[in-house]
Amino acid sequence: MTYFVSGAAGHLGRAVIHHLTHTLHIVPQEIVAGTRDPAKLADLAANGIQVRKADFDDEAGLVKALDGVEHFLIISTDALDRPGRRLEQHQRAVKAAEKAGVTHIVYTSMPRPETSAVLFAPDHLGTEKVIAASKIPNQTLLRNNWYFENILHSMPHAVASGSHYSAAGNGKIAHIGRDDLALAAATALVKGHGKQTYTLSGAKQYTTAQIAELVSKVAGKPINVVEVPVEGLIQGMVGAGIPEPVAKVFASFDTNTAQGGLEGDASDFKKLTGKDPHNFEDWLQGNRAAFTAAA
Repeated sequence: MTYFVSGAAGHLGRAVIHHLTHTLHIVPQEIVAGTRDPAKLADLAANGIQVRKADFDDEAGLVKALDGVEHFLIISTDALDRPGRRLEQHQRAVKAAEKAGVTHIVYTSMPRPETSAVLFAPDHLGTEKVIAASKIPNQTLLRNNWYFENILHSMPHAVASGSHYSAAGNGKIAHIGRDDLALAAATALVKGHGKQTYTLSGAKQYTTAQIAELVSKVAGKPINVVEVPVEGLIQGMVGAGIPEPVAKVFASFDTNTAQGGLEGDASDFKKLTGKDPHNFEDWLQGNRAAFTAAA
């Protein structure tokens, strides 16, 4: 068996490879780490993992990189500034996989892409459709909920300022840790067969106000959640220097949350991995320094 992990230089990719080797005990020689910059993975190569150049903008190069690969994990690319580019990249990856003779594809999607208000949801749904229409016999879709780690992009600033602006209303998010999602991806890559879809969420779900309250307790400083309309949220981000197209994408996260698009439970995660996901409150305590430093 040969297992290919795309985006292997990223946080999720590296965590997947860690679980392949340390949790599932796959020998390094059976793992291929794909990246646009192989020099970044010299440490993996030194441990016996095959490192190959893999650029999702280069289909011919991808076909070469996937030579001899049976199981291919596509970690979704990042293209916040241009919705649609991600889908183009994923289409190339799926076509390359077909040409290379890959027999199992695993893809990191998002919850409910059919109805999601997130502006890049069509990229995920489109990728799922491309995979379904392909000749690759085994297909595993992982609809990953928002990472715990996403909190680190917004809440330290809220701690520092004392306010968090939100258009999410009483919508809830069932966050899940990135390491848990890496375990799920590694497990799906090794054990997946047939056509399966898993929606991977945490065991508990929280409103923005509840998240702010939990962060406030960890940081030791109050956070006031200020409800604003989506348009106001966008204007505020643009005023803070965020390009308007990106601000609109970020604001669509709140719209989606308000509509219930990120609600969920841990049933699929446990079905896939046989384990319970890590607890959000424990994760906050483990990352206390990131919040207290902003207080």
